[in-house]
Amino acid sequence: MVAETKTAPRLQQMFNDVVVPKLREEFSLPNVNQLPHMSKVLVNSGIGRFLENQKLKPEIRDTVIDTLTTITGQKPIMVMAKRSVANFKVREGAPSAFVVTLRRDHMWHFVDRLMNLAMPRIKDFRGVKETAFDKAGNYSMGLTEQAVWPEINMARVSFSHGMNINICFEQSNPKMSRFILQELGMPFARKDD
Repeated sequence: MVAETKTAPRLQQMFNDVVVPKLREEFSLPNVNQLPHMSKVLVNSGIGRFLENQKLKPEIRDTVIDTLTTITGQKPIMVMAKRSVANFKVREGAPSAFVVTLRRDHMWHFVDRLMNLAMPRIKDFRGVKETAFDKAGNYSMGLTEQAVWPEINMARVSFSHGMNINICFEQSNPKMSRFILQELGMPFARKDD
């Protein structure tokens, strides 16, 4: 019986072989346990604006589910509103978003495809903002439409929707997270743009 050998995703291999030594040198981290690392990626799509009388049309629901399933490889879960907000015309218990949480290999493959396939297809793309880090070093960005993903056939889609992507780090800060993402190939906007 031959054992299967499983190779790590390309971006994870690059992180371990190239980025970790540079990270240890740049930030003087002698202990391996002090190293920041990517823990998960959250992909969510808000659907609150598509509600009619607090009901979600089946074609809208199916389009969002199909899109997120196609680009992430996992089925999203529906998130319901936790409380009513009159200004946004949202009632408690109404559908508000679909969310997918990616970890391990799925996370690495998704980030690789995001940076190398989806971002170059964004119209008039000049890089992502450097200021979208929070205090813990997590990075957030948004895409205005799903057409940037090569897997999505826009001829079969009934409407266009965007999504938010959150790349979560552990044991990090904005400086370290930015360094990691830049070394992995994230196309940050230049200061003069």
